[in-house]
Amino acid sequence: MIKKPEELSKKLGLTFNNPQLFTTALTHRSASSNNNERLEFLGDSILGFVIAQKLYELFPAACEGVLSRLRASLVNQSSLAELARMHQFGDYLLLGSGELKSGGFRRDSILSDALEAIIGALYNDQGMDVCQQWVLQMFAKKLKSLSLENWQKDPKTQLQELMQSQKLELPEYTVLTMSGLAHEQNFKVKCTTSSIAESCVGSGNSRKKAEQSAAEHMLDLLNKDTK
Repeated sequence: MIKKPEELSKKLGLTFNNPQLFTTALTHRSASSNNNERLEFLGDSILGFVIAQKLYELFPAACEGVLSRLRASLVNQSSLAELARMHQFGDYLLLGSGELKSGGFRRDSILSDALEAIIGALYNDQGMDVCQQWVLQMFAKKLKSLSLENWQKDPKTQLQELMQSQKLELPEYTVLTMSGLAHEQNFKVKCTTSSIAESCVGSGNSRKKAEQSAAEHMLDLLNKDTK
């Protein structure tokens, strides 16, 4: 039995001037044409900004690349779905019969979209200050666990750990070409991941350096994909 939206709102410490906004945030497109897709679009942008601003404040010595990777570790489908599960979002989602039967209330994509939609709904209802405060409260534990030491690792290790954090298959590296004399060889390596269809190519004077280069390009691509 689907629980009432106001029960979840109360659990989250939220009081809406327009309660219908919160209900819409929990409504999947399979249940109604008046669903949470537009609110999710808005909430996604707000979440990215709020987390980016907080990371900028927390890590004044971090370069743009490190800040992007820190944000990507927080603002991703797996991370958002984890927060949604902590608050039992699945018990409150309004889904069509097909999604209910197929277990849509457990699906990462639906759970993460609902969280972003709630952020969008809160912004529409009460403005940026209240919205920002609530987002930081939701992410407080995750933010506290971050450390720059974790992000000073080489790109290949960072990419591997990013994939593991999202419970995805590990990256694959394929040597495309190896040219040059023994003392001045050049390697080209392709990196592929299960998270996106695109691959990245890196080069270096050893296979290891080429793999690191390809991993760095892939991290940059993934970071752009989360913006």
